[in-house]
Amino acid sequence: MSNLNEQINSYLEYCQYQKRLDDKSLKAYRIDLKQFSEQFMTAEILDITSEMLEKYIVTLHQKYKPKTVKRKIASIKAFFHYLEYREYMEKNPFNKLQIKFREPIILPKTIPLHIVELFLSTIYKQRNEAKTDYQKRNALRDAAVIELLFVTGIRISELCSLSMNDLNLYDRTILIYGKGCKERLIQIGNDDVIHTLEEYRKEYISEIENCKYFFTNQMGQKLSDQSVRRMINKYTSLAAINLHITPHMFRHTFATSLLEADVDIRYIQEILGHSSINVTQIYTHVTMSKQRDILTNKHPRKNFHI
Repeated sequence: MSNLNEQINSYLEYCQYQKRLDDKSLKAYRIDLKQFSEQFMTAEILDITSEMLEKYIVTLHQKYKPKTVKRKIASIKAFFHYLEYREYMEKNPFNKLQIKFREPIILPKTIPLHIVELFLSTIYKQRNEAKTDYQKRNALRDAAVIELLFVTGIRISELCSLSMNDLNLYDRTILIYGKGCKERLIQIGNDDVIHTLEEYRKEYISEIENCKYFFTNQMGQKLSDQSVRRMINKYTSLAAINLHITPHMFRHTFATSLLEADVDIRYIQEILGHSSINVTQIYTHVTMSKQRDILTNKHPRKNFHI
């Protein structure tokens, strides 16, 4: 029987080349399973019992938040299912465990729409008032990035991974490769956004063709997540916005705004690329303006004459 580390390496190769998991998922699996192997370094896989797993899960709860614990348990559980599937073990110790714990609901943080408008206006103002071509090109690229984040609800990792052929500006569509290698096609419905994207592509065409990614820096390299975060911090400061804005907040704002506009939640689920409607339903908790309108104008109490 191979030792635990060898089996983990074999499983990670299986995840990479057969399950075709993305780099972020592989990194999380690698971290979780390395931590697990360090805890059971001297044990053979067949000697690991349900009781040992229960104790390990207790230590995870003592160190991490519920969401992190849930992910780590899922990583280990998937590994043991793989061992069972490959017939390295007859009895999976996870089969005897009933793992249930409440994960606190953390409401998504959104950006007020007037702040989004101010944010975008600040970028376009920077472009119009730029004193150098370098500054003007940067502001144009930044406008294209933020416009696309807000108009499609795309994840920051998906945006930075867009290839030069993923955007069809003639057909006004964008092909997105989401989690689990799932593709989705989204329409870009705003004329101003299309115009900005066309201007950006024309200006950066040599960099785009060189690196094959749609969004690049001025060195002709793929734009990174961290660069987008720095970009957002820059314009938050320039606009004197007293709110910490992250790339994912544009996605939350996109989803919440559509829900408040009475768009069916299943359409929103498809646009966001959520595999389950349960994930999308978190946005039903944050549409307070819609709730206020319903309870003010629809509740029968308003027709009482007392």
